[in-house]
Amino acid sequence: MQDTNDSDLDAQANASSGAPKADSPEPERPDGEPPSPPSPPDAETAVEAAAEEIPAENLMHGDGHAAIPQIPSITSDESIEVDELSPADFEPDDLRQRLRTMMLSRRLDEKMMTLLKQGKGHFHIGCAGHEAVQSALSRYSNPGQGPGHDWFCFYYRDLCMALSLGMTPRETLLAHLAKADDPNSGGRQMPEHFGLEHLNVMTTASSVGAQFNPGLGFGFGIQQRGDDNYVYISCGDGATSQGDFHEALNWAAREQAPALFLVQDNKYAISVPIEEQTAGGTPYKLAAGYEGLSRMRVDGTDFFASASAAQAAIQHIRDGRGPVCLVADVVRLLPHSSSDDHTKYRTPDELEADRKIDPIARMEAALIDEGVLTKDEAEALQEEVHETVDAAAEWAKQQDDPDPETATDHVFFEGELNIDYNSEDDLDEDAEPMVMVDAINRTLKEEMARDESVVVYGEDVAGDKGGVFTATKDLTDEFGGDRCFNSPLAEGSIIGTAVGYAASGFTPVVEIQFADYIWPAMQQLRNQVAPFRYRSNGEWSCPMVIRVPCGGYIHGGLCHSQNVESIFGHTPGLKVALPSTAADAKGLLATAIRSEDPVLFLEHKALYRAASARTPTPPEDYTLPFGEARVAREGTDLTIVTYGMMTQKSLNVAKELEQEGVDAEVVDLRTIVPLDSETILESVQKTNRALVVYEDHEFIGFGAELCAQIADDAFTYLDAPIRRVAGEFTPIPFAHDLERAVLPSDEGILEGARDLVAF
Repeated sequence: MQDTNDSDLDAQANASSGAPKADSPEPERPDGEPPSPPSPPDAETAVEAAAEEIPAENLMHGDGHAAIPQIPSITSDESIEVDELSPADFEPDDLRQRLRTMMLSRRLDEKMMTLLKQGKGHFHIGCAGHEAVQSALSRYSNPGQGPGHDWFCFYYRDLCMALSLGMTPRETLLAHLAKADDPNSGGRQMPEHFGLEHLNVMTTASSVGAQFNPGLGFGFGIQQRGDDNYVYISCGDGATSQGDFHEALNWAAREQAPALFLVQDNKYAISVPIEEQTAGGTPYKLAAGYEGLSRMRVDGTDFFASASAAQAAIQHIRDGRGPVCLVADVVRLLPHSSSDDHTKYRTPDELEADRKIDPIARMEAALIDEGVLTKDEAEALQEEVHETVDAAAEWAKQQDDPDPETATDHVFFEGELNIDYNSEDDLDEDAEPMVMVDAINRTLKEEMARDESVVVYGEDVAGDKGGVFTATKDLTDEFGGDRCFNSPLAEGSIIGTAVGYAASGFTPVVEIQFADYIWPAMQQLRNQVAPFRYRSNGEWSCPMVIRVPCGGYIHGGLCHSQNVESIFGHTPGLKVALPSTAADAKGLLATAIRSEDPVLFLEHKALYRAASARTPTPPEDYTLPFGEARVAREGTDLTIVTYGMMTQKSLNVAKELEQEGVDAEVVDLRTIVPLDSETILESVQKTNRALVVYEDHEFIGFGAELCAQIADDAFTYLDAPIRRVAGEFTPIPFAHDLERAVLPSDEGILEGARDLVAF
C-alpha cells in the first residue's frame, strides 16, 4: 500500500474537520499554513453514503466502525434509565458553544500537525473523531459548581474534554511547543499529557491504563468525605487489555465507588484492530462480569446520543447507585500519533467510511436542521475558530522555553515540613523496652489519632488479624473500618488507589505484604507514584507511605526473602527508609507519614521481634529526619557502612574486632534516599578504611553506589581498597544451610574486616 506523505496526512486532518465549504475559499494563513480543502458533505448525506458503501455485516457494533443511525444508538444492561435527548432539550447558545469547542479541538489537532511539519514541536497525538462524547460528558460535569468540583483522570485523547472544562487554546499550544508556562508539565512531558490542578485534572502518565486505579482512589476519597462529586476515568479500547482495568472495575463494583469508566473505542490500539485485542469485539462485553457495575454503550459520534448516556450515567453515580462503564464507539480520524502512518494497516475505504461519520459534521448538520444555526453561521464559526487558533499559535511561539537550570526541580518536595525532630538523646533509657513491630503499630495509632486524613489499608491488615506480622493490630477497632480496611489481593490496585487518595488530600499508609510481591505494583510505583510531582512541574503530589516487609534469615525461600532497595533507590521521586531499631522505626515512620513525598518504608522481617532491635519506648510524637545517618558505634580504625539487618551484624563484628585491638566505626544509614553522604565521608576520612555491608546481592546492589561515592570523594584518604560484603548473586533458597550459604554472616563480615585492616 502506498504510504501517505505529510501533506496527505494534513489533508486527511482538514477533510475531517467540517471546515468551510469550497464556495467560501480561505485565504493563505499568515504562518504559511495551506488553506483548508473543502469539507465533507453534511452529516445526513455522509451517513447515507456510509450505509451504502459499507458492507451490511460491518454496520453492527464492534465490527470495525462506530454506530450509525440505522442501529440503536444507546445500549445498556437496563440498570440505568435513559431519557433520549434532542436539540430541543438544550439552550441554543449551549449547543453553539459545544459545537465551537468541538471545532476548536479539531482545529488545534490540525494546527499542531502543521506545526510539526514546520519543525515546531516534536510530537502530537490527536483527539479527532472523539469530540462528541467528550463534549457531552463535560456538559454534566461540575454542574453549577464551576471548575474543580468533579475529578478527572484523562488519557491522551481527551483534548476536547480538557477544552470543555476550561483549558485554553493558548495553554494547549504551550504544551505542544513544550514552553515554560505549559500548565500541564512545564515542558517536562509530551503534549496531550494533561495535568491541570486547578481543574482537578490529574497529571497524566504515558503508561497505558495507569489512570484506572488512581481514579478509583479519587472515588474512595469522595465516598470518605461524603461529597456528591464523581470521578471521570477515561481510556481507549486498547487499555482495557491491561489488568489494571479489571482490577479497578472489580474494586469499584465491590465498593460502589462514584466512578465513570469511559472507554473511547476507536477500534484500534495503535495498529492492532479490536478483534485481535478484545474477546467479543467490544469492551462493553468485557465489563459484563462485575456485579454492581452498570454498563452502557453509545454511538460516540452522535452528540445527542452521547449526552443522553452521559446524563443518565452521571446522575446514576451521583445518586449513589455505583460505578458505570460507558463504552463509546468513536472514530479515529488521524493516525495513532504523529509517529504513525495508519495507511499501513487501514484501507482507504475504511478511512473514508470513518470520515463520513465525523462527529463534528454530524453535530453541525443536526444544529442546522433544527434551526439552531445556519450554514453561513457555521462557516463563520469555523472561520473564527481558525483565527483564534492561529493567533494562539503565534502567541505561543513567542513564549519562553524552560530554563535548563530548572531541569532537576520538583523531583522531591522543596519546602519545609515544619517538623521538630528528635534525636537518640530524647530516649529515656528507663522506659519500657519495645520491639520494632510494636513501634510501628504504636506509630500508626498515634498518627491516625493525630491526623484524620491518615488511612491504612492492604491485604489482611484489618480486623483482629492486623496483618501477617500484626503491625496493624487493633487499628480497625480503634479507628473504624473506613480508616483501616482490607484491599483485594492486587498490589497494583493498592498502590494505584493510594495515588488518588493522596492527590485528593488523604494520607494513605498502605502495606505490601512481602517485598517479593511488590512487582505487580511496579507500573504504578515507577511510572505513576515516583514522577507524579516532577511531571506536573510541582503542581500535583501524592504523598504516601508504602510499608514493605523485606529481607531474609527467616527461611522464607525465593518469594519471602528479597531485598529491593537498590531498585527503588534508583527511582527519582521516591524516598526509601530502612530502620534497624524500634526507635528508628518509630521516628522515621512518623516523619514519613508527615512528609510531602512518597516513601517506601522497608521493614526487615527478622528485626520485627529481634532483641537486637529492641529499644526503650520512644515518647509520643517522636520523629527523626530523613537523610541523617546514625553513628551506631564510634571508632578510629575502620568504617563499616551498612543499614537494616546488617547493622546489628556489623555491631557484633565490631565487638569481635575490639578484642583484636581494632576500633571499628559503624555507620547505620537509616535512609538511602536521601543518603547522608556527608556522615559516610567524614567517617572514612577519620578511619581511612571502608567496608560496605549489605544483605542484597553484591552485584549491582546499593552498596556498589556507596563504594562509588567513597571512591569519588574520599579516595585520597584511603589506606586500603574499599571492600564489600554482601549476598550471593542468587535467589534466596529455603533450606537453612542453603540460606546461610548465600546471605552475609557475622563470620563473613569479620573476615572482610580483618582482610581490610591487614592490607
